Amino acid sequence: MKVLEAALSAGAPVEAIYADPSALRHPQSAALLERGRELGVRIVMLRSGVMERVADAVTPQPICAVVGFVDVPLAALTGGADPAAGLGETSSPAGAAAGPLLVCVDVRDPGNLGALVRVADAAGAGGVVACAGTADLYGPKTVRASAGSLFHVPVVVAGSAVEVLGTLGQVGYTRLGTLARGGRDYVDLDLSGKLALVFGNEASGLGREVGGLLEGGVTVPMRGGAESLNVAMTATVLCFEIERRRRATAPT
Repeated sequence: MKVLEAALSAGAPVEAIYADPSALRHPQSAALLERGRELGVRIVMLRSGVMERVADAVTPQPICAVVGFVDVPLAALTGGADPAAGLGETSSPAGAAAGPLLVCVDVRDPGNLGALVRVADAAGAGGVVACAGTADLYGPKTVRASAGSLFHVPVVVAGSAVEVLGTLGQVGYTRLGTLARGGRDYVDLDLSGKLALVFGNEASGLGREVGGLLEGGVTVPMRGGAESLNVAMTATVLCFEIERRRRATAPT
């Protein structure tokens, strides 16, 4: 229900809401149904037991919805159209264009992708670009893991990583690949300006073809025996470091 609430608040294209009869007995779900009616969304009441048969979750919530796609063209994040066009009130705290772009290259785990979208939203990133081979931005696990942030931060469903990184380079982005080891310590790097943080496959990282299009690599140093951080954890560290620096230099 939190995801639906976020979609309604963001002005996303909610086409229909389906509800189990039990939804009327719970204040939160009943309030969502009423809000949907006020916004002109079609409400469909299901027979008891239908939701359990059609939902993908083991224990489904009493409400589900059909929502239209919300992704924008890559040009909308690189100086073209408004990156929030068609998304309603979706600006980040510091303005979407001010934060880095998070470029996902062959990130296969939908939970990681959804969590990364949530991080981008929380830290004021400029948007998330899902290159070909990355998990489905609209898959149920991705949407749930985003906790509604899919409707608050601009997202792009893009083509090949080579095409995306080539375009970003042409418009002046500094492209930094995230590496478990071998990159520069993030505390020593200039992370300002037009920046694209590139996240690779959870197991194999970034390939040579992608590596040749990067200005450098960035690493989060680790102690202990952990082999690596997953992409969402790495994104959290880097995005909030960038946000910390922005706050430190912002006019008071």
